[in-house]
Amino acid sequence: MVRLTKEQMEFYKENGYILLKNLIKEDELKKVSDEYDDLFRRKNQSKMESSWVGSDENFRQSDSPYTVKGIHNLQMHHAVFGKLLYNDDLLDALEDVMGTKNIMLHHTKAHYKPPEKGASYPMHQDFPYFPYEKDSMVAAFIHLDDSNPENGGLFVYPGSHKLGPLEDFGPKEGSSFHYVDQKKFPIERATPVVAEAGDVVIFSYLLVHGSTPNNSTRPRRMFLIQLADAHDKPKGGEPGQPGRGWMLRGVNLDRDATVAKRAQD
Repeated sequence: MVRLTKEQMEFYKENGYILLKNLIKEDELKKVSDEYDDLFRRKNQSKMESSWVGSDENFRQSDSPYTVKGIHNLQMHHAVFGKLLYNDDLLDALEDVMGTKNIMLHHTKAHYKPPEKGASYPMHQDFPYFPYEKDSMVAAFIHLDDSNPENGGLFVYPGSHKLGPLEDFGPKEGSSFHYVDQKKFPIERATPVVAEAGDVVIFSYLLVHGSTPNNSTRPRRMFLIQLADAHDKPKGGEPGQPGRGWMLRGVNLDRDATVAKRAQD
């Protein structure tokens, strides 16, 4: 059982994120890591590369060799990823952070930054991609490798979640990505999150975050789970993905009511 201390809860409330050390234990981490690598080998990697194209000359452009390889909904590819979603230590921590026992899956994804050519991500909020009425959405960022600024690690603006939804510069600049004003939130002034394999960062979808390029000789592999309170409601954003609505803990009373109403109709 992993319950957050009073100090950890206060840190999350003030900063919008919390780093939890060694949350995913060695045996499970190895199984996930092995299947992760095998999945990326099976995929045609040329069809899953992406990098941000923006107006800031400090970021790599689309003709750059820098890339991030991504796969969504890993639980649809191998059972080991589905089992990870029900890790009790992870769910205990999420329950404390989210303030609810009713934890619903939104989606999962993996981002792999290859050595020496892993692309950066601009500072952004996840909010524009899938806004919720009560802003209960959080991410659990599971590190499969040691991570720091040199190999494309996570950067955050502590406390930025308190600003609420910020102006979305992506669409106004013709990008398919969502990101905040890079002049107001330069990555150079953000706080790096230095983590080890097995560590998990939980953060609000309102937290401004991004990452640096991977210029090191090491990969940076991550597995991301995004979750919401089952009784919060989406208000637009991207279409739902496979697995959205899976209950990882607790009950979805809204779902019960919807099913009952359909049966009556």
